[in-house]
Amino acid sequence: TAVPETAEQLMRSRYTAHVQGDADWLRATWHPATRPSRIDLDAQVRWIGLQILGTRDGGRDDTKGSVEFVARYKNGGRAHRLRERSRFQRRNGVWLYVGGDLDPDPAVPPGPAVPDPGDDPIGSSG
Repeated sequence: TAVPETAEQLMRSRYTAHVQGDADWLRATWHPATRPSRIDLDAQVRWIGLQILGTRDGGRDDTKGSVEFVARYKNGGRAHRLRERSRFQRRNGVWLYVGGDLDPDPAVPPGPAVPDPGDDPIGSSG
């Protein structure tokens, strides 16, 4: 798998991992400070679409970024939408998923992806 150069590329690759059931990629691209001990993917969920609503920072020269998206999926024959503003941090040159806010207020533009290092509970050490 190619190393994503931007937060959006990482977000898209993580969506693809959900589609393909690749928990190893999800784990590998999750920041160790926030990564769960196990990742269980529901085999009954079928991901059917991704729409990027906006990004903030997260470029090749940034250290943090956010991506807001809507992912559509089916579970038990019913269609659902997951809206999230995901936060990313680049650590040792590699983008990692930090966490996300589900169903963010659509009136609020994507905010700072991760607080400044002085306020960041994860820290900036790598």
